[in-house]
Formats: sequence, C-alpha cells, structure tokens
Amino acid sequence: MNSLLCFGVLVFGTGVGLGQKPHPCRTPPLLSGSMTVTAKEGQDWVFAKYRYDAFGQRIRLWEFGKSDSKTFHLNMLFLFREGVVYNIDYRNETCQKNVLHTTFHPSEVPHNASLLSQVILGGSSAPGEGLLVNTWTGVLPETQGKYLATVTEFGCIPVSSLYYTPQTGWVVTSFFNAVTGIEDPEQFIPPSFCTDVQTEEETLDFFSAFL
Repeated sequence: MNSLLCFGVLVFGTGVGLGQKPHPCRTPPLLSGSMTVTAKEGQDWVFAKYRYDAFGQRIRLWEFGKSDSKTFHLNMLFLFREGVVYNIDYRNETCQKNVLHTTFHPSEVPHNASLLSQVILGGSSAPGEGLLVNTWTGVLPETQGKYLATVTEFGCIPVSSLYYTPQTGWVVTSFFNAVTGIEDPEQFIPPSFCTDVQTEEETLDFFSAFL
C-alpha cells in the first residue's frame, strides 16, 4: 500500500499575504503531526503519527492500519543521509535494517503546480470559524501521478491530498494536529538494540519500505 506518499510527494505548502496570488513554497522544515491514509476504495487504511526533519533529512513514523485484510503496527525510522531505514519492534527489542535507495525531497508544492482554488474551510461569519486554504493540482514527473493537494494559506501546513496512478488508484490523505517543531529529537536516533543488527540484502525506496 503506497500510503505515506505525503513526504516528498503529497505534502505541499504555500504561504502569502492576503490579496496576493499564492505561490508554491515548502512546508516548515520541522513538523510533527498525525495523518490518515486510505487506498483501494477504503479497503486499505492507515493512521499514523509522524515527525519530519528536513534539516537532518529524517522521518519517523508510528503506524497502525489494515492492508490486504490484515492489521499491522509499524515503527519506522528513515535516515536519508545515511541511506538506511529501520523497522523497530520495542516489545521484542528487534530491529530490521535495510538500505534506503531514495533521495530526500523536501515537502513542497512543485514549481509547476496550478492553483485550483482558494476557499475557507468551515465558516466565515466570525474570526476563528474557518481556515483559509489553497488547493493545488498537477502531475508529478517522476511517477506521472496526478495530485490534488490542499494546504493552509498561512504556515504552509498540509490539510489533505489526493493522488492517483493506475498502479495505486486513488490514495487519500488527511492531515491534522500539526505542530511546527520536534519535541524530542532523540526520536530520530535508533535504539541501542539496532546498533549491531545486520543490514538486509533487500534495498528499499521510501514507498516499498512502507509496504
């Protein structure tokens, strides 16, 4: 299940002043939050907490979901500079380590994205009732996947995204509880029981690692 396409593919952002035409930009380099992802017409789904560090090129994911009628839990650490990904099991103190064959791409609106609309989610009768957002659309050259991404006007925070390829079908992502910054940077450090683990022969990219 190509669920967490949000980082480097589906997380987009924009931030401009009122009265100006929105322009593509990157999301905050340090971001914490939660997300849900559904695919295969809702048959596959994931709830995940994430930590995103563009400075260190690191992503941490805690996931619970269902794929192919089976539930799963995952605790994954992606270290792009080191070129490795860890699948961590704290209960059994075991760790799987694979080579990560993926270049880190900061979350951003592609420069050739087209602004579809700017709307207020919720209400506009009084302050605090709504959220001003922009929706972007386009095609990613790497995958030829079509996307529709909604982000906040201020702060470059992702709200939702839709992504489609014939291989994946529609992948729908919703983001919530986003906070700028990382509360505990040690979450990006592999636990001690991962230190001497042997690297698996299989090389993964970001999406196949999640699979």
